Amino acid sequence: MKISNVTTRFSDYEQVASCKNDEADYQGFIAIHNTILGPALGGTRFWRYESDAAAIEDVLRLARGMTYKNALAGIPFGGGKAIVLARNGATNREGLFRAHGKFVETFGGKYVTAEDVGMGTSDMEYVRMETRHVAGLKGQSGDPSPGTAKGVFRAIAAAAKKRWGSEELTGRRVAIQGCGHVGYYLACYLRRAGAALIVADLCPEKVQRIVYEFQATAVSPDWIHSAQADIFAPCALGGSINDLTVPQLKTEIVVGAANNQLLEERHGDALWERGILYVPDYAANAGGVINLCRELLGWEASYAALKVDDIYSTVTNIFRIADAEGISTHRAADRLAEEQLGART
Repeated sequence: MKISNVTTRFSDYEQVASCKNDEADYQGFIAIHNTILGPALGGTRFWRYESDAAAIEDVLRLARGMTYKNALAGIPFGGGKAIVLARNGATNREGLFRAHGKFVETFGGKYVTAEDVGMGTSDMEYVRMETRHVAGLKGQSGDPSPGTAKGVFRAIAAAAKKRWGSEELTGRRVAIQGCGHVGYYLACYLRRAGAALIVADLCPEKVQRIVYEFQATAVSPDWIHSAQADIFAPCALGGSINDLTVPQLKTEIVVGAANNQLLEERHGDALWERGILYVPDYAANAGGVINLCRELLGWEASYAALKVDDIYSTVTNIFRIADAEGISTHRAADRLAEEQLGART
């Protein structure tokens, strides 16, 4: 196992490291952005990237987002993230994720991981074989996806109240981009609330499940941004709000579970200028890390559920700041998170 520090052009990260384990065909990256509030908490993403540079850029953005997410959620954790590179061909998942667990262990508790895109609870069990600095385990807090989806649903309710004066979603059309774990659970919450669903995903089987169970309408992934809907919910990978998609949007609200939805900061301003109400991703999708606190901090399930519900209040507060100061919602959210971080410096 070979571990080395990664040099980046950013000075505000505490540590960025890479690890290779040729025996396990493992290569991973861990970025720790900020530990003012406590150990860095953030999931591990198992994904294929076009280059190591692209993976490093993603892990940096994701780690920073976790700092802000955990600060807004009011939990005693800083921000970090991990990426395990997915390769072509068959994968020995036990060997791969045990190697990742060894890498996590080298941080001595400064970084705590959980599952993210491409991972499952069984993978986290492999990680746990090599480190105790892991959460989201079977029989404990488990899969964080339902908690993430519930938080996004509460954020949608807050946005609906702000835009239309009512949380009522009956008859509202919601376009969901990404039908994985979180997208599925979000579809469940929305359908129960009476919303009509439009869905897209690169995996046809995931789309068909939601179409069948929730009477959703399927569209091509290339068309989901321009779907005629009231709400656009990005629940896939980051960067979905960009120069190409902002002009295509026909919705009044954007709120979803994906991390780093804005390709660049200016795209949040572009939504604001178009009059589209945007809920910053790290405010909306904090339900998953809040749920992990059942395991990490010994919270009762009922208390964690109340904290997830409180995402509604956090989002409402972001709207209040944006209105009072005449700024976009993503800048208001940044300001609120930075106040939380500043209070501990």
